[in-house]
Amino acid sequence: MMIHEITAIAGKSKARKRIGRGRGSGRGKTSGRGHKGAGSRAGNSRKGAFEGGQMPYFRRLPKRGFTNAKFMTQFWIANLRDIVAHPDFAKGGEVNAGTLIQAGLIRDAKRPLKILGDIGDADKLSVKLEITAERVTDSARKHVEAAGGTVTEMGTRRDRVRGVNRSSDDHTPTNLTKKLKRVRKGEKRREEFAAKALTISGKNNPSAASKGGEGKKSKKTDK
Repeated sequence: MMIHEITAIAGKSKARKRIGRGRGSGRGKTSGRGHKGAGSRAGNSRKGAFEGGQMPYFRRLPKRGFTNAKFMTQFWIANLRDIVAHPDFAKGGEVNAGTLIQAGLIRDAKRPLKILGDIGDADKLSVKLEITAERVTDSARKHVEAAGGTVTEMGTRRDRVRGVNRSSDDHTPTNLTKKLKRVRKGEKRREEFAAKALTISGKNNPSAASKGGEGKKSKKTDK
């Protein structure tokens, strides 16, 4: 028997903690609960962050600023390397959330799907794949199209709300969201203010044309 054969199965079966089996066991009498207090009574439970009544650590920490972390989109990801290595896609075929779930490469359809372009040690793809996903990286699209496959990038819910067409080269939002409307409104207001300022400055400072149009004094001639 070798050491790696021992460590491979180590920890798979662990004896349960036997309490109340006499003083000699080390866990007799109070069975590891100690004397008195809520912890020694049946039915006691406490939160993991409970610190005996003092201010817990997460409340002692200062909380400043703002983060967009909770608004980020979480994807199920699948690499081309793993897709091609699976028997279901060894000869190509359709790649979407349903087929990947059936193959066991992603868990479910609760998150949008993103296809990554890592093909491992291979130089190029050898099978044709018809990929339909919310996001497909540029490298993945390049490999799939070079092998004669097709890519349909649907976009996430956020992309659809903003009117972003992920299949085109231009990813500019076509739908004016609240933020974009506010920006456009600010730009229009600045333009109106600049035009109004020019009008006011024109009234205060007469133009050169008006200066040139002043009536010239007529010379008096002696009769």
